[in-house]
Amino acid sequence: MKEKEFEHFQEIVEETMKKEGLSRRDALKLMGLGSAAAMMGGTSVKAEAATEAKASSAKGKILIVGGGLAGMSTAARLVRNLDNPDITVVEPNPRSVSYQPGLTLIGGYEWGVDDIIYNTSDFVPNGVKWIQDRVVEFDPENNKVKTEKGKTIEYDFMVVAGGLELAFDKIKGLEEIGTLYTLGENQKAAEILAKGNAASLYFVDGAVQMRKNLNAFIEAAKSGKKVKGIFTHPNTPIKCGGAPKKILFLTDSNLRHAGARENAELVFYPNGGSMFGVPEYHKAILNLFEEKDLKYHYKHNLIEIDLEKKIAVFDKHDKTKKVYDPDIEEEIEEVVHERVEVPYDMIHITPPMKAPDYIGKSPVGSSAGFIPVNYETLQHKKYKNIFSLGDIAAVPLGKTGGSARKQYKVVVDNLISVMEGKEPTAKYNGYTVCPLITEIGKVMLAEFKWADPANGKYNGIVYPSFPLDPTKPRWLYWVLKVYMLKPMTQYGMLKGLA
Repeated sequence: MKEKEFEHFQEIVEETMKKEGLSRRDALKLMGLGSAAAMMGGTSVKAEAATEAKASSAKGKILIVGGGLAGMSTAARLVRNLDNPDITVVEPNPRSVSYQPGLTLIGGYEWGVDDIIYNTSDFVPNGVKWIQDRVVEFDPENNKVKTEKGKTIEYDFMVVAGGLELAFDKIKGLEEIGTLYTLGENQKAAEILAKGNAASLYFVDGAVQMRKNLNAFIEAAKSGKKVKGIFTHPNTPIKCGGAPKKILFLTDSNLRHAGARENAELVFYPNGGSMFGVPEYHKAILNLFEEKDLKYHYKHNLIEIDLEKKIAVFDKHDKTKKVYDPDIEEEIEEVVHERVEVPYDMIHITPPMKAPDYIGKSPVGSSAGFIPVNYETLQHKKYKNIFSLGDIAAVPLGKTGGSARKQYKVVVDNLISVMEGKEPTAKYNGYTVCPLITEIGKVMLAEFKWADPANGKYNGIVYPSFPLDPTKPRWLYWVLKVYMLKPMTQYGMLKGLA
């Protein structure tokens, strides 16, 4: 975003904030930084002086595995906080640094691929060494890794910030797609899905295909045909947990703009038993479903799809029965599984997700397949010179860019403490934000954090940044989502500032 454009949208936000009864300071806080200059990538003399004063003289070779948003932001902040940093980032993808929240806007609004994809080389901090390769073996006992190209890299400290794999092959009928990454060359996968009017926002080519499918779906509804669109949510942790509902709401909104909503049935099939893990947001979303005549069926996991016949098959598991267990000589509750076939005209698939096996099943991984860290310090539970953040870290609650934005500061502070021979004291409070698009022009800013970590309570509770009802969708947050978060990411987080 150019500076004049930024200033224009800043004026829009400030005017809206005035109507809401909030101050200019709150408007800037909403954008995520203390000043417009910081948003654009600059800092004041005072801020630079403060950064220099804080710089640590700690020494050590730092290896960052993964050069996406979390990894590069961590590298940038380390550069700002160490006076003589020795940092290497291993990342194979030349376009790994992206604005993934924009995938929803590609699939359901007006954005294009160029709006979200950047060159990795443009965001490698000065002085940081980038190795365009992939780590495939971890040897934490000897502080070294091996790459796909056979290179051995030694380190003193390591940050693991790899991404998740999209495991389409866990759905029968999609074995040909296999597993893939959001930012890979995945046109073939999109074409396979397109044969059955299917798509997925979770990879770039899939988001482009989603927009094509949505346009055809709307045209069919406009012609008077009765059509059915279905939207899934799997039985694994996923990044951006709100995206399946966002594209559902955007489909509804696009149909209404086209005057064809009455001809479309829209149904959500989540594996879980609620709309949102935080009760207040769950209730608000349910109200929106009722207002918009959206249907849903809890505890349905997509296990199979017939693309040719356009039939989705779900494992329905919303009931239990009592069975006798001879080992304990008691009756127990057993989940009843039922195979349910659902015909559709358009489907959005949220695939199962997992950490890559070479990370999740490595010595730094765990039986659950993610990196086991202390939930608050983000330090590895076994190896004290290793930290992890982002989608691959085994922490409760959201896997979002908003989470990473809070986590990377904790990782940097604690890593430097360990480098200085101190105990890590910075704590991540579980903050997560989901800018949930509810229609074109309105967003519910669902912010939450852990309830009471001191007593082991990691369930989410509402944690709004502003004195506004956080369950109410607002145009103000649409402006934030569509116009402000991307420059904040580019010129704030990826500079180690925001």
